[in-house]
Amino acid sequence: MPITKEYTYEELANLLKQAERTCIPVSAISKENPEIEISDAYAIQLLNIRKEVVDGKKITGKKIGLTSLAMQNLLGVNRPDFGHLLDTMEVKDEIVDRRKLLQPKVEGELAFVLKKDLAGPGVTSKDVIDATDYVVPSIEIVDSRIANWKINIIDTVADNASSGMYVVGKERIDPLKTDLLSIRMKLFKNGEYINEGIGSDVLGDPATAVAWLANTLSEFGVSLKKGEIVLSGAFSAALAAEAGDEFTAVYENIGEVKVKFI
Repeated sequence: MPITKEYTYEELANLLKQAERTCIPVSAISKENPEIEISDAYAIQLLNIRKEVVDGKKITGKKIGLTSLAMQNLLGVNRPDFGHLLDTMEVKDEIVDRRKLLQPKVEGELAFVLKKDLAGPGVTSKDVIDATDYVVPSIEIVDSRIANWKINIIDTVADNASSGMYVVGKERIDPLKTDLLSIRMKLFKNGEYINEGIGSDVLGDPATAVAWLANTLSEFGVSLKKGEIVLSGAFSAALAAEAGDEFTAVYENIGEVKVKFI
């Protein structure tokens, strides 16, 4: 049956939003709607974001997902995706109530904070550095409203790129004085070292990931704004989180950021 966009977008957006509010996951929307394309999935995502803004929430930035080759291969795609960050997603005190999330996972990332607008097309990694006020260590808590993380690219894009929450560290890094590609991050769970990665694991260069985002957003008539935060992509594999778990992302010679689930 052909997709009826005026109705189906609304229906699927509401389905995902209800799952988020109730913390009861739903089946993969791609399975029930095989005709949906990526452009449709972004339309569903943007519909929910517009509703959040109408309800009084503020867009604080964007996140980039699927920046690693391993994750792209897992979902059978050859490009990243993006989602929106809202003020209600930011963790202020390094404490997260596990009950507010469905099936969270933790990733270590670098966050870019912009000092001026950045609009595609044609944005380069140099343009990103020039537009960046500072880079800061961060943790992204990804989450999925799709049961058991049984997703493909359509599901994660429609679901706001599987966004959950994010934590920003205190150390501010000047990107002109730091080689972002060589920054090494080690991720610990309950004090135990689990995995690590370096900046070059993020699309070869975290700034390249942000440039991709700016250029892709231009296709939707959207630009990155001064003051926004951009989570540039995971350094290493995400770790599942449950109540009682504490995570620390340690960035060599830069600083660290923590989050605890209660």
